[in-house]
Amino acid sequence: MQIPTNQGVHRWLGLAAVVAAMATLAGCAHQSASSSVYTYSQAQREQVVRVGSVQAVRPIVIQKDRSSGVGMVAGGAIGGIAGSTIGGGTGRALATVGGALLGGLAGETIEHQTGRRQGLEITVRLDNGETRVIAQEADVHIGVGQRVRVISGGGPTRVVPF
Repeated sequence: MQIPTNQGVHRWLGLAAVVAAMATLAGCAHQSASSSVYTYSQAQREQVVRVGSVQAVRPIVIQKDRSSGVGMVAGGAIGGIAGSTIGGGTGRALATVGGALLGGLAGETIEHQTGRRQGLEITVRLDNGETRVIAQEADVHIGVGQRVRVISGGGPTRVVPF
């Protein structure tokens, strides 16, 4: 049986950290502000439907409230592993730290960008005279003058074509 070297142990620990971070990131990646996506807990719940006409539509960007930190951790781990393959001695240590820092910054930037979705701010004048503004992903065509249903209760409010 071969006894692992310190370098081998560090690589395996780094690989384990990357796998754990990727699994966590995959679990966080399925958030949606789409009018067509319901969570399991929202299914089979009665909701209120109001009908109205679209008065205005404005493009927006929907962004996650905050970073989970997973991108930074995963990027740092990958950068550290990559840096540890460069040089030897003190140079390797510096490359490992530099790789971890740069990888962490890159991972944070990537997570920030993947947490952004194109959206619409939709102003609806309901048939009862009230006006409502709802923001949602831009995955369903909604235009000014279009008749729509505004669905709400037990979760997010959605605007869907009539």
